[in-house]
Amino acid sequence: MTNGRILSYGLLGLPLAFAALPIYVHVPRYYAETAGMELALLGFILLGARLLDAGIDPWLGWLADRVSRPRMVALALLPFAIGFVALLNPPAEHSALWLLGSLALTYLGFSAASVAYQAWGADIGEDSALRTRLTAAREGFGLLGVVLAAALPAVLAASLSDGIARLSWILPPLLLIAAVTTFSRVGVGKPVLAASQPLLPSLRRVFADPAFRRLLMVFVANGIAAALPATLFLFFVADVLQAESASGPLLALYFIVGAASLPLWVMLSARRGRVFAWLLAMVVSILAFAGASLLGAGDVWAFAVICIASGLALGADLALPAAIAADLGERQGQAGACFGVWNFVAKLNLALAAGLSLPLLGALGYVPGGSAGLPALTFAYALLPLAFKALAGALLWRWRHTLEI
Repeated sequence: MTNGRILSYGLLGLPLAFAALPIYVHVPRYYAETAGMELALLGFILLGARLLDAGIDPWLGWLADRVSRPRMVALALLPFAIGFVALLNPPAEHSALWLLGSLALTYLGFSAASVAYQAWGADIGEDSALRTRLTAAREGFGLLGVVLAAALPAVLAASLSDGIARLSWILPPLLLIAAVTTFSRVGVGKPVLAASQPLLPSLRRVFADPAFRRLLMVFVANGIAAALPATLFLFFVADVLQAESASGPLLALYFIVGAASLPLWVMLSARRGRVFAWLLAMVVSILAFAGASLLGAGDVWAFAVICIASGLALGADLALPAAIAADLGERQGQAGACFGVWNFVAKLNLALAAGLSLPLLGALGYVPGGSAGLPALTFAYALLPLAFKALAGALLWRWRHTLEI
């Protein structure tokens, strides 16, 4: 496969990730401040919507094994774009219902497109090395989309809330350009459509694979370690570092480093194996979390160094485990079902991070914009993820021979 086709496949990852950053990072603080929603109510709404979203992913994966993956991607893009624009432009009243409804529509389109898109990549990847390159291309463009979403609000308006609202109108044309390029340049590959078996037997077949079960356990622990700081990043920068204006550049730095590190992790995994490279990234991430726990007001430059270190680890987290999952999915002959379960677990991590951490912080006395409860915020942002990252590393080391495919 030529580099042009690989890049064309990866390009669609840019608008998908462009929307993901506001959904998972900006929306909690945006609705807390702009709509004045209480943290407990906001946390429960996010938890409910994300659990509903995660719950349909296994069904979407099962469906993606029985229909044309490109066609499923195309059909999912319209509700995704409509829901995203609505999500970031809430009305003055009934913001809770608006949040729940717009999230549901956005999640439905996003999930259907993402699952089919990942399975499509497994179809056109002829071997493990090519699937790693395709995954890296998809995640690399995804990180570029995240960088754009992180930097543009400050460019589009003086206030962060106005910039986020205007950001929503950039997605539709961006999505159209990327989709036209991807569909015109990338073939359908050789999809291995699964036998017409019901959903539950298909899922049992996914979990019957010991290697996939073990990979999921590592992915769960590692995903929680990433979801907690993703949910609390803006709160930490604004209230612990007291540098809210630096949140956009710091997010951009984090994702730029992650994108730049992808070729490094692909090269290292080719030489030493994907498990070794992923383990090394986990060690880097643990050191970054430990450093973040020591920071306080004004430590912006020190936090920038931590963003660089954690950004390096991010590249490995995005490219390597998903590439291993693609290999296992093709080995089973039902890549869609495997990625349906994979995305279910990823979203469950994010749902638990928002649904549990925000009410917990509220119960411990933390109020956004104030000085109370800051030690609890630091614990939830840095030390708790450190513990989950260490657990993920221990499990990956224990099962390293099983997962190196």
